[in-house]
Amino acid sequence: MHGEYKVPGGKLVVVDLDVEGGALHEVRVAGDFFLEPDDAILAIDAALEGAPAHTDTAGLAARIDAALPASTVMLGLTSEGVAVAVRRALTHATEWRDYDWQLIHEAPQSPALHMALDEVITAEVAAGRRPPTLRVWEWASPAVIIGSFQSLRNEVDPAGAERHGITVVRRISGGGAMFVEPGNTITYSLSVPDSLVSGLSFADSYAYLDDWVLQALGDMGIKAWYQPLNDIATEVGKIAGAAQKRMVGPNGGPGAVLHHVTMSYDIDADKMLEVLRIGKEKMSDKGIKSAKKRVDPLRRQTGLPRETVIDRMVESFRNRYGLTHGRITPEELARAEELATTKYSSAEWTARVS
Repeated sequence: MHGEYKVPGGKLVVVDLDVEGGALHEVRVAGDFFLEPDDAILAIDAALEGAPAHTDTAGLAARIDAALPASTVMLGLTSEGVAVAVRRALTHATEWRDYDWQLIHEAPQSPALHMALDEVITAEVAAGRRPPTLRVWEWASPAVIIGSFQSLRNEVDPAGAERHGITVVRRISGGGAMFVEPGNTITYSLSVPDSLVSGLSFADSYAYLDDWVLQALGDMGIKAWYQPLNDIATEVGKIAGAAQKRMVGPNGGPGAVLHHVTMSYDIDADKMLEVLRIGKEKMSDKGIKSAKKRVDPLRRQTGLPRETVIDRMVESFRNRYGLTHGRITPEELARAEELATTKYSSAEWTARVS
């Protein structure tokens, strides 16, 4: 069995192992990390040898920690990262390069249709009728997108939304409200088989699926990192928020994960505060006094046009994992248009948590 895991902000960990009699056997850990003393790698292998195959990530990490010499120094590596790689091997997790990735980047579409396309495309991936897909959004109109479980009245000022011509829609994933204006926002979705995040905790899957964009931003000179649970941040402020939805496959079989990210390219903070109800309680754990200071847009940090930032992100993904141009099929579009009308534009759905 073979498992790989790139430690967030760190290096790749590779584990090869067998299972005999319900226990780990012939465990070999490798990777491009740094580790001292030299024989600490043998201590890691020995700590994992014989561990029950059902041992969870925390239990495996504890075995490693207990076996390492006191003088051990890990760079780009953590005991938990090794444990995750073991769990990924045991669950037959897939890797990014196992797939023929498809890019969808089409003309601007309405907020409701974007919500519907996320649902339809991810369901198609779960059913095996579509390859894993990176979809870059273009917005036809300004919008506020609230999380699946948020209270509409608590998050949105209806008078402010009406005054600025902003459509309010509810997505199928959890998380917080996002304020979007065409030209000021970069939004993308990853629709992937759930085997890609097999062996990862829900929280770890965010960091894992965000890692490629952190590297893309780094290529543009932006030092960004994953900030639990679902933010991408820099030293001068948050630049993006992510959300996920898990979908079960046909007949309860293997499913898919929707991971979508909204990035701030530019922002009209005054308008945002007229539309979103951002209370003091929500800001209390952020260590700042003003909601305006929470977001530091990519336009200021890169000095690049929005289209160039998108092109560089896409090219970074392509260079790492391969990516071919695709399209929304007529059948997918028809289903999405139906959902946009019957579900995502309906008061019943938008106000389901009033």
